[in-house]
Formats: sequence, structure tokens, C-alpha cells
Amino acid sequence: MEMLSGLLRTTGLFVLTALAEILGCYLPWLVLRQGRPMWLLLPAAAALALFAWLLTLHPTAAGRTYAAYGGVYVVVALGWLWLVDGVQPSRWDALGAAIVLAGMAVIMLAPRG
Repeated sequence: MEMLSGLLRTTGLFVLTALAEILGCYLPWLVLRQGRPMWLLLPAAAALALFAWLLTLHPTAAGRTYAAYGGVYVVVALGWLWLVDGVQPSRWDALGAAIVLAGMAVIMLAPRG
């Protein structure tokens, strides 16, 4: 039960981290590609700073954190695609998301000596 609780806590932190990263990159995209106001770069910078700080809160080594985070990032990015961009992910997107989440779980749940 404790392992599941830890996995849920870590996954939640990964989701927050991914949202901060995506927002920090999406706002400049709006400025550069859609001519939105330049002031959007300020919250973008804040979101990227939040992203970097959130990565430091993970309980394992940085390289392992980054590797596992990538799987959650893919899933959150597909959610962003659907909810923000209005494009429904395909079954292939869902399959890919399941594969990377399985990889994240293997990395984060592997027994450590």
C-alpha cells in the first residue's frame, strides 16, 4: 500500500511538473506563432522556473527522475492536445501513452539496493 501511495504522489508531482513545462513553452508559442502579446513571456518564464523547481522535489536521482518524468510528460501533453488544442488523441496516441507510462512505472518502482 505504501508503494502505491508513493507512486501516486510521485505521479501527481510529475503531472504538475509537466503542466508547468508545457505552459512555459506554450505561451511563447502563442507569442511567436499567433502574434499574442509579448507580456505572455513573463508568465512563461515563471512557469519554466516552477518546472525546474518542481523537478528538484522528486525523491530520486536527477537522471532517473528525468527519465521517468518523460513518460508522464507524454501523457500530459496528449491531454493538453485534447483539452487545449481541441484535437482528440488517436488510439495510437493512447497506446504510446500506455507504453511510456509502463516504462515510467518500471523506472520508478524498480527495487533499489
